[in-house]
Amino acid sequence: MPQDNIIEVHDLHKAFGTKVVLDGANLNIKRGESMVIIGGSGTGKSVLIKHIIGLLTPDSGQVLVDGVEVGTLGEDGLNEFRRKFGMLFQGAALFDSFTIGENVGFALKEHTNLPKRDIEKIVTEKLNVVGLYNVENLKPAELSGGMKKRAGLARAIAMDPQIILYDEPTTGLDPVMCDQINELILSIQKKVGATAVTITHDMVSANKIADSIAMLYKGKFVAVGTPEEVLYSTVPEVAEFCYIGKVIRQTEGIQGR
Repeated sequence: MPQDNIIEVHDLHKAFGTKVVLDGANLNIKRGESMVIIGGSGTGKSVLIKHIIGLLTPDSGQVLVDGVEVGTLGEDGLNEFRRKFGMLFQGAALFDSFTIGENVGFALKEHTNLPKRDIEKIVTEKLNVVGLYNVENLKPAELSGGMKKRAGLARAIAMDPQIILYDEPTTGLDPVMCDQINELILSIQKKVGATAVTITHDMVSANKIADSIAMLYKGKFVAVGTPEEVLYSTVPEVAEFCYIGKVIRQTEGIQGR
C-alpha cells in the first residue's frame, strides 16, 4: 500500500561556508496534496527544493521521496529518480532556439524511445491541457509572458510526473494572468493528480492553491497547516509575513480549497 507521505524531510541541515541556510528543517508532504512553501528571500526555499530533487546533498538529515533516501542515490539512480518530477521554473526557462513543440517534447525525446509521431501527439495533448492551441511551431519570443508560463507547465507535465514543482509561478504577471495561472494549477492538480510543491511570495496565490502551507524562517519550518491555520498563526514571524494575505482574505472573501 502506498505511503501517505510522498516527501519527508527529517532534521535537514545545510550550510554554505559560514552561512547556515537550513537548520533542522522538518516537513511531510502527503501524496496528491498541494503544498505551498513560503518565506522571505534567503530563507532556504530553493535550497530545500534542490535537496528534494537531489541537486544538493545535506550536511546532515534526510530527504525521502516515495520512501527512498535521495542522498543515497548514485548518478544513474538520480537520473531515473528525477523522472518522477516536473518543474515549472520562475521564468518558464524555455529554450529560445526551440519551437514550443520542441520545448514541450524535449524530455520525451531525450528519455523515451517513443516515435516522433507519438511525441508530437503527447505534446499537443499537454499544450491543450494548459489552454494552448496551434502554438507548436512558434518560438518562445512569439508568446506573451502568460503563454510562456503555460508552455512551461505543459513541458512540466509531459512525462506524467508524480510530483510537480512550481518556482514562483505568478512572478512578473499581472493580476488577471496570476489568477489564470492559479486556476490552471488547480485544474492540473485535478486532471493529473500529481503532488504539487510551490514556492511563492504571493500570499493570494498561496491561499488559493494550497491544501497546506509551510513557512520557512531561519532555516526551520515555523508553521505548517491549512491556509486558514497559517494565515491566522500567532507566531510573530508568521503573522507579519502573512498579514497582507489575511487582509485580502478578509476584504475580498478569498477562500482556500
